[in-house]
Amino acid sequence: MTQPAAFTGDSAADLTLGIRENLTQFVHQLIQVLLVGFTIGMMRTVVPALAESEFGVAKGSFLLLTAFVVAFGVVKGALNFVAGRLSERIGRKQVLLLGWIAAIPIPLMIYFAPSWSWIVAATVLLGVNQGLCWSMTQTAKLDFTRADQRGLTLGLNEFSGYVGVALAGIITAYAASALGPRLGLLIFGGVVIGLALVLTLVWVQDTLPFATAEAARHRAKAATAFRPRYPQGVSETPGTWEVFVLMSWRDRRLAAVSQAGLVEKFVDALVWVMFPVFLLDRGVSLPEIGWIVGMYGFVWGGSQLFTGRLSDRIGRFWPNVLGMWICGAGVALVVLGQGFVWWSVSAAIAGFGMALLYPNLSAAVADITPPTWRGSAIGIYRFWRDLGYGIGALGLGLAAHFSGSTVAAFWFVAISMAMSGAVLWLWGEETHPRLNPASA
Repeated sequence: MTQPAAFTGDSAADLTLGIRENLTQFVHQLIQVLLVGFTIGMMRTVVPALAESEFGVAKGSFLLLTAFVVAFGVVKGALNFVAGRLSERIGRKQVLLLGWIAAIPIPLMIYFAPSWSWIVAATVLLGVNQGLCWSMTQTAKLDFTRADQRGLTLGLNEFSGYVGVALAGIITAYAASALGPRLGLLIFGGVVIGLALVLTLVWVQDTLPFATAEAARHRAKAATAFRPRYPQGVSETPGTWEVFVLMSWRDRRLAAVSQAGLVEKFVDALVWVMFPVFLLDRGVSLPEIGWIVGMYGFVWGGSQLFTGRLSDRIGRFWPNVLGMWICGAGVALVVLGQGFVWWSVSAAIAGFGMALLYPNLSAAVADITPPTWRGSAIGIYRFWRDLGYGIGALGLGLAAHFSGSTVAAFWFVAISMAMSGAVLWLWGEETHPRLNPASA
């Protein structure tokens, strides 16, 4: 694969790490993740709220309603796994481009959908798009930013993405009210995906050379004054299964982060599929649902402007643990009160907890995985994390099904978050190399 001229060089010295030093590409990648957020956000408010009236899902069919999120989680999780490994072979830009190509049919499938099964199929393609594209925007930024900027980098990345999710939910709610749900989503989705393809082809550059250069510096022991606490007894270029085992159970720190990532996606599955239905059953209008659900996304996205940077200063451990517990508390508060203001504040609390943990779980993985297989490690972490969509959607669907109410789904998620936070507290440790460096 031919690398862009700006990112080629004969030695590690030719590539300088840092946000300011690579600001143009950093901005391009932020625009990419904003468009990725728009793409998933267009499926958030309108589709679940109108599943009964527009797509033929019978009232109270909670398991059928959650089917599209289960499909999304399984597919996105698998594609995260593939994306990390594939990007180390063909480059980050090529994987990003493949993700956008996979998204092209989605708006058309929603527009012409004769039944809910078409929505599930469209969501499978959405999982491919999100697994490839969101993974690459994150990995690419980590390639060319310094270790002391990882929290900030991931905070900005997730800020851009989840502000996109929130904005898309509100915009499509108004578009559906004005144009009808099918036409509104067709126009919005077509514009977003078309723009993303053009920007990827014309302006995005590949960042894999940065990871290669960092690995060379690390081998020369010139990478940093603070040595990261990398897993011991691992080869420089471990196989896929070896990395999977490390991330999943062999390294207790990485396993703790992976399980926390999986469980925190229960919240997102709840907000996606059950929160709109919960509010609609209580007489809330579609635009108001967009604003309440959007409050979760806005606070989540906006708070990451400082929660990522905060972890660069105070470490990853406590923001991650407290974030799990605060987010779970916000979910529980939703069902303990009534009214637009109460639900908005509860959603905001859940969003703030998510902002504390979301960029910093990924930063913890990046802290203690070497550059030669960091892309694979992040891909496997994201595999477990986004598998949480599927497991969480199935769990909350079963809870709602057997209780006959969406309220049980909220309690299922809140309790899961409390327990997972406890596991992270017991098994985890501080990963920031400055605050908890490895011995010489």
